[in-house]
Amino acid sequence: MATQAHSLSYAGCNFLRQRLILSTLSGRPVKIRKIRARDDNPGLQDFEASFIRLLDKITNGSRIEINQTGTTLYYQPGLLYGGSVEHDCSVLRSIGYYLESLLCLAPFMKHPLRIVLRGVTNDQVDPSVDVLKATALPLLKQFGIDGESLELKIVRRGMPPGGGGEVLFSCPIRKVLKPIQLTDPGKIKRIRGMAYSVRVSPQMANRIVDSARSILNKFIPDIYIYTDHMKGINSGKSPGFGLSLVAETTNGTFLSAELTSNPQGQGAAVLPEDLGRNCAKLLLEEIYRGGCVDSTNQSLALLFMTLGQQDVSKVLLGPLSPYTIEFLRHLKSFFQIMFKIETKPCDEERKGGDKVLMTCVGIGFSNLSKTLK
Repeated sequence: MATQAHSLSYAGCNFLRQRLILSTLSGRPVKIRKIRARDDNPGLQDFEASFIRLLDKITNGSRIEINQTGTTLYYQPGLLYGGSVEHDCSVLRSIGYYLESLLCLAPFMKHPLRIVLRGVTNDQVDPSVDVLKATALPLLKQFGIDGESLELKIVRRGMPPGGGGEVLFSCPIRKVLKPIQLTDPGKIKRIRGMAYSVRVSPQMANRIVDSARSILNKFIPDIYIYTDHMKGINSGKSPGFGLSLVAETTNGTFLSAELTSNPQGQGAAVLPEDLGRNCAKLLLEEIYRGGCVDSTNQSLALLFMTLGQQDVSKVLLGPLSPYTIEFLRHLKSFFQIMFKIETKPCDEERKGGDKVLMTCVGIGFSNLSKTLK
């Protein structure tokens, strides 16, 4: 695949983020050709260009070359610098698209990252800020990335298509990551959720809560779904509502599901009752898939296992998502690391989907750019 020993070459626009993140961490340049070469609108889209600008802001000395049509990108990564950054995200994708990448890179900066992101906080494509806060931050803590400075705060909500949301994310830096052994997910002990509504009646959120509870109450009594109705300038530029649910297990595993109403002027109107019920069913499906990490954060867990100390890390996952499968291929290209994958059929006592036990020895990645005190 690699044209020469150092640079990696790819074609097409799929998995652009994965390639750029792994390139930044491994220090290997990448060249990506034929980006939407045959489309009516060829080249990099607005949200991808915005992502590349964000990478440029948090690194020092990156070299980025894009040809005139935007169909070829050459990226030579610099050092991860961090510090205080502000970035206006493209409203075509939610802030989650950018945050997922920042979660991968933030612990390895030279200075602790403190970033303000503006744009769409909840949409139907990417994981919302609520879900990342509830599932990805506890996962970072498992790897030893914690402290008071680890926070993710929604200052304003913004729904598509107008956006107008604002999020604050700060993360401490670490020299090395702890290896993990997450093999027993435990049993579900409580469900928490957030029903939000902006620029619509606050009653919408209450209707969502009632319909979600009508399904979940059959399984577990400890359910609390907060309602969040932001007004005025904090409610962004477009109306909308949605629900994110998180189930927590006895062993500290978090499984999530979420749904958002259709953006203004697109698709049929969604009833809050239907949205609440469907979201509850999605959560039950995620619990059925199970594992110690939910499907949105599989690739984050595998990346940190790869970068961990030279020790064995194990994690039990539900069925791998297509995104994760491609991520494993990229990990092999960039870091020459292979995971041992064992399938674990579910036992009688715990019903659910078949699980996969992922084992690897970390490459002993060390944050060389961390400032010496």
